[in-house]
Amino acid sequence: MAWNSLSWRAGSGGGAGPAALAAKLSAPAGVQDGEGSEPRRPKLEVRSVWISDLHLGTPGCQAHALLDFLRSVDCQYLYLVGDIVDGWQLRRHWYWPQAHNDVVQKLLRKARKGTRVVFVPGNHDEFARKYLGHNFGGIEVVEDCIHVTADRRRLWITHGDYFDGVIQCAKWLAYVGDSAYEFTLRLNRHFNLLRARLGLPYWSLSKYLKLKVKRAVNFIGDFEQAVVREAKKRGVHGVVCGHIHHAELRDIDGIVYANDGDWVESLTALVEHPSGRLEIVDWSRREPLAAQAAPQRAVPEEASGVAA
Repeated sequence: MAWNSLSWRAGSGGGAGPAALAAKLSAPAGVQDGEGSEPRRPKLEVRSVWISDLHLGTPGCQAHALLDFLRSVDCQYLYLVGDIVDGWQLRRHWYWPQAHNDVVQKLLRKARKGTRVVFVPGNHDEFARKYLGHNFGGIEVVEDCIHVTADRRRLWITHGDYFDGVIQCAKWLAYVGDSAYEFTLRLNRHFNLLRARLGLPYWSLSKYLKLKVKRAVNFIGDFEQAVVREAKKRGVHGVVCGHIHHAELRDIDGIVYANDGDWVESLTALVEHPSGRLEIVDWSRREPLAAQAAPQRAVPEEASGVAA
């Protein structure tokens, strides 16, 4: 099936998830999303936005920063690249403050106002894979899809958990790691409360530890290579993913590898400018990381905005 901006492959998978999610996604517009509660900054006007790993339903989710970003950006296409709602954590302990509801309502509002919003489920919200091909309040649920940039590059969009050997071969170990990760995030929250009182900016302890541990660094490299190999098989110009909470935008073996990061540690998103140029935005710094602009290459003529 082809649309104006994307196509999808429907597939099977995913376990049952909270029935309330579907009701929440299709909730009426009357719920307050916090619009106008804070001073406005100049709008970031781009063609497309990719965000992932929000982990709504956990204390680690940076919902207020995410709302600030969503209020500040205007786009034609918005891709939710997995782990939007953390079903693993919600099964263990229900946690859903108003700010998380505001994020959902803001996404629905963008869909109502004409933004094409596409949700590609990840491993933490795998329950949504039961609803592939469905539409909830204007948000389309797909397994993966192709986005065609303004400069006619075809980007494959996938969360990335299918390329994580731990998730695929030893899921119990992933659950153990998730609990340890949540503990680190709790430490990080207390640490950053102290930094805030001292007038210091946000700093991610878990991100620092991950990049200092050799195995974690090797895992990131292996993950990137696996995703790029699959993108080559599919004959696309690049791939956009999430999953590993590590924002990156670079050329790997002739393929544009773009990881939009997360909204737990990094507060990052991937954006496409009207020209087709890709860029990582680090919202913890409130400015784009110009140094991470993607390489631009000429590609064959193709109708922009239409997926094959």
